[in-house]
Amino acid sequence: MKRIFVGNLPSEATEETVQALFSEYGKVRSIQLVSDIFSGKCRGFGFIGMEGHEARAAIAALDGNLYCGKPLKVKFEEITAGKNGRRH
Repeated sequence: MKRIFVGNLPSEATEETVQALFSEYGKVRSIQLVSDIFSGKCRGFGFIGMEGHEARAAIAALDGNLYCGKPLKVKFEEITAGKNGRRH
């Protein structure tokens, strides 16, 4: 399974609406939107889990496309290394 980063989501986005958007390209295995602790609204980004070929199709179709008037940023999750070179 691959994790996809999705950014530039509107604050009104919910797991259900984002899942519906991505399910056009394959089965959504997991979804995690980052929410504001006080308002509970979406902070504008999240992570989607899909199989590799389905994830590539979703990225190709959705990256840069408008969603609720905002261009989406959709790409594979980047794993960064810390100061000592270890992955987090």
